[in-house]
Amino acid sequence: MAIDYTQIPSPCFVVDEDRLKKNLSLIKHVADESGAEIILAFKGFAMWGIFPIIREYVNGAAASSLHEARLCFEEMGAQAHTYSPVFNESEFNEILHYSSHITFNSLYQYNRFRGPLSSYAKKVSAGLRINPEYSGISHDLYNPCSPGSRLGVTAGELLRKGLPDGMEGLHFHVLFESDSYALERILKIVEKKFGDHFSKIKWINMGGGHLMTREGYDTRHLINLLKDFRQRTGLHVILEPGSAFAWETGELVSTVEDVVENQGIKTAILDVSFTAHMPDCLEMPYKPRILGATDPVEGKPVYRMGGNSCLSGDFSGDWSFDTELKPGDRIIFWDMIHYTIVKTTTFNGVKHPSIGIWGSDGRFRLIREFGFEDYKNRLS
Repeated sequence: MAIDYTQIPSPCFVVDEDRLKKNLSLIKHVADESGAEIILAFKGFAMWGIFPIIREYVNGAAASSLHEARLCFEEMGAQAHTYSPVFNESEFNEILHYSSHITFNSLYQYNRFRGPLSSYAKKVSAGLRINPEYSGISHDLYNPCSPGSRLGVTAGELLRKGLPDGMEGLHFHVLFESDSYALERILKIVEKKFGDHFSKIKWINMGGGHLMTREGYDTRHLINLLKDFRQRTGLHVILEPGSAFAWETGELVSTVEDVVENQGIKTAILDVSFTAHMPDCLEMPYKPRILGATDPVEGKPVYRMGGNSCLSGDFSGDWSFDTELKPGDRIIFWDMIHYTIVKTTTFNGVKHPSIGIWGSDGRFRLIREFGFEDYKNRLS
């Protein structure tokens, strides 16, 4: 049942339960058919209010920090697969408590913490992030294999120093909203550069960026690729997509509060902010889709969308609408759940959008509202 946006408060992130379950069903199918373990990457989607739904389909998550590992333990009911570019001594024992796997970014980090790791009360499997020095990502902000990258150990370094005793897995994360053919290319490189170490390990984590829920993705090719890799290497395979789980599952509902014009450019000022609530639009940058709007069309009204913070660059555009915009009109930003909610801030003290779910029963359920105390308590 389609979302009735008139029932949604503004501003609000709203997830469609039916669309979410469709994605989850596909992900579970890939995992079941391929034999790979697919877990949710909190870096891309961590809306724990709907974890009860997600737990029906997957039973694990990837964490990048102590707080994400704890969230996995407390709200997913599982121990996390934890990787961080750096761990520190004050948090490490607590991370061990919440984790089943810990991946280290460097040989130094592993050697520094291998004592606490080996003496911990329960078994935690250790892995090492590798850098294949190839990703295929053109956008440097998201390219972990750019020259001089701080992320992962190269094949050359491992050749010189060797894989340490006690290391049970390798982890690479080099894809971004990619298809299975990009994974096939990177696997050939990983096997060529790091294949000599496969006989010494138990698992390989292929990271995220596997956008298997995007229309047109060849899931059969992915399944066959993973099955073949498992059969040839004998390794347990782990994937940890973030975007794939929440891809096109929900929107950001906003409202036009004012329309201003300067040198012929009309800007609809909204009750949301790009820099605070949709930061990827400015960081990448990219132009989001708005329901009922198109790219500029001659003869139709054209507007920029302006955020409600004081940052001069807090705007995006331009779009055409069938009619002139006016205060009170709703602006619905499409696909604003993955890598959006997790990045929001309270810059300027602007109101943070509420979070809710549109249920399969055709009703809206408000999960969380934000107020002054949420803003205040982050600052001191």
